[in-house]
Amino acid sequence: MSALRFSFSATVMRAAAGVTVVVAALAAWAMLPKPERLAQTTLANHRPAGDDGTSLSNGELEAQLASVFDKIESNRLDLAMRQTDTLLASYPNFRLGHLIRGDLLLARTRPLETFGDVGSNLAAEKVADLRDEAMARLKAYRAKPPVDYVPRYLMQMHAEQRYAMVVDTQKSRLYLYQNDNGTPKFVADYYISQGKLGADKVREGDRKTPIGVYHVTSSLPRSGLADLYGSGAYPLNYPNAWDKQHGRDGHGIWLHGTPSDTYSRPPKASDGCVVLANQDLDALAKTLQVGLTPVIISNNIEWLSHDDWQQERDSLLAVIDAWRMSWENRDDAHYAENYATDFLSDGQSRAAWLARKQTVNAGKTWIKVGVNNISMFRNPGAEDYVVVTFDQNYRSSNLSGSMKKRQYWIKESGRWKIVKEDAV
Repeated sequence: MSALRFSFSATVMRAAAGVTVVVAALAAWAMLPKPERLAQTTLANHRPAGDDGTSLSNGELEAQLASVFDKIESNRLDLAMRQTDTLLASYPNFRLGHLIRGDLLLARTRPLETFGDVGSNLAAEKVADLRDEAMARLKAYRAKPPVDYVPRYLMQMHAEQRYAMVVDTQKSRLYLYQNDNGTPKFVADYYISQGKLGADKVREGDRKTPIGVYHVTSSLPRSGLADLYGSGAYPLNYPNAWDKQHGRDGHGIWLHGTPSDTYSRPPKASDGCVVLANQDLDALAKTLQVGLTPVIISNNIEWLSHDDWQQERDSLLAVIDAWRMSWENRDDAHYAENYATDFLSDGQSRAAWLARKQTVNAGKTWIKVGVNNISMFRNPGAEDYVVVTFDQNYRSSNLSGSMKKRQYWIKESGRWKIVKEDAV
């Protein structure tokens, strides 16, 4: 499979006056991977409308940006200028657009040495940030995921979870999926900024964005926020239970917007938060459900065909049901087989947990266990686990009750097992 390649290159062009100038531009992508089994139609052509009947994607900006660079590379500088002006009319605070316009104006007077032909080192650093943004936006625009593939991590959304979000930090992109009767259906994708020092947060103040399975915990209105956070903020539950158990700390990881004078920020610009343009955040706000909407942050999304996704999903669901049946049947031996060697819950080891369960079950003549509204989200990091949350309805000969439960399943010796289990 051929690799998709992007680079900045000096493109020799001739201005209207006939003077040769060098305009740094994004080179056209070399060869798009085209395996026969993947549809050539991009996801952009299969986006269902939002709740208000309009597209939720901001792909129009990337399309306009790509067109501008195409015109520059084909030496149609006047048309590139007109398209840049149109772009800035729609996005007046888009700093990358202003930089491109400045280059096009300067190209009329003298040769340019590089993209964003500036003199000072400080300005050069800012230009480098804008160059990175251009790369990220165009790469995402020209290398869409295949239509019929879904992120591996969205194993199952329960009925009340209307949407899920998956972030790819390497691509500076957030993908929005709708729950279509249990199947993730692509809706939109958005450019995002992440932590200044990248991803995989471990410590307070490390300026990194966490990798893992999270959800929105609250909504903070613009009126109570500093201008830095834009049109709103949505805190995530970092550190989650898994993070805490594995020594990760820190706080204040949010989805939030941009300052009022800024359309978007460079790919690596926050202290760990996921940052979107205000209009993109406002579009996402229509889909966010506090306490319900999963936000899965990955370093590089792994995509599965629908058939492979279905197989992984059904395989784990079958194991969960076998766990339920062993409990219901008071089959202590098979019940124990579902728990990993390193199982830990509220300070209880595997041995203590199983001993307590065996004692409780011995005092009952029958047990019925209902497991409903199951959600399953696979961790995208190096630690391979699945977060399983469900409503548990427990009835027995001497006790009944309902609760929401969360389990963490890992692969041990090739078999799914529970490594952590708690009430939510």
